[in-house]
Amino acid sequence: MPMLMKIVAALAVALVLSLTATPGVKWYAHHVGAIDVPKDPRRVHKTPIPRLGGLAIFIAFLFGVLLFAEITQQIRGVLIGSVIVVIIGVIDDIMPLRAYIKLIFQIVAALVAVFHGVVIDMFSNPFTFIAYDYLSLGYFSIPITVVWIVAITNSFNLIDGLDGLAVGVSTICSIVMLIISLVASDPNIAVIMAALAGACLGFIPYNFNPAKIFMGDTGALLLGYVLATVSILGLFKFYAVVSFAAPFLILALPLLDTAFAFLRRLLKGQNPMSPDRGHFHHRLLDMGLTQKQAVVILYTISGLLGFVAVVITTSDEMRVLLLVAAVLLAAAIIFFAFRGKGSKK
Repeated sequence: MPMLMKIVAALAVALVLSLTATPGVKWYAHHVGAIDVPKDPRRVHKTPIPRLGGLAIFIAFLFGVLLFAEITQQIRGVLIGSVIVVIIGVIDDIMPLRAYIKLIFQIVAALVAVFHGVVIDMFSNPFTFIAYDYLSLGYFSIPITVVWIVAITNSFNLIDGLDGLAVGVSTICSIVMLIISLVASDPNIAVIMAALAGACLGFIPYNFNPAKIFMGDTGALLLGYVLATVSILGLFKFYAVVSFAAPFLILALPLLDTAFAFLRRLLKGQNPMSPDRGHFHHRLLDMGLTQKQAVVILYTISGLLGFVAVVITTSDEMRVLLLVAAVLLAAAIIFFAFRGKGSKK
């Protein structure tokens, strides 16, 4: 099958599976009591809503990858690690676990990927005052890889605070990685990202405000883990300047939100793992924006950062066209988000 057809097929199959599996997962969530009841000021919804929606995303993603991607040793490691984070996410959505237990299993999942060859062993040198073109991590490669995977995995869990936010940002990140994979002539990574994007797109109609179901830790941990591991395979392995910049640009929104959250809590003398109401999306709501407006703003920021990542991987001839298209698209999105004064949800 021609590669472009595989990419389209992976996206379409995952989208349809996610779209059709979510109602069944919603029923199952009710059946096992996986319900998110608003009990503290951090939660912006007012009525109990089932979670566990990430299970539908996982089923769709898994089928898309198994049907259309080449299952190399590294991809096998990513899939096995995904199963681990999904299992711990399902358990947590049904019966909340302590943070350290989830952290242990995230580290285990990261190590599974590492031992299958998913490792940041070197990246291009971003510092012009150092003579070497590439920086080799040597003995630090495994701990740095584990920290990267666990940090990204948790960062998507932390931004999952508004209807449609985490799944939409994940869709944007997946599409950007898909495009860069095509530019870098890595079609297998493009197929995997197409499957993830399709699985997310199929879930968005159920999760966008007002949400009918949440993805829960099952979905947030899955999306963060897959994006973290695939970024190593598809971006850090692309030995050019973009190998250092691209993954940070694409994943900047959840990374910065997490970094600021940890710093904020430490400065207040709090446990950095303790939840609070100071995330980017909370601040936008406190400014008077509705949920939909806040989500669109964060979508736009994520999209523009992803656009910059794409621009630095493309030829000079394409950059001007991409820049004009991005500016027009961002302006259109913000216009439609603020054309009417909605009530805060």
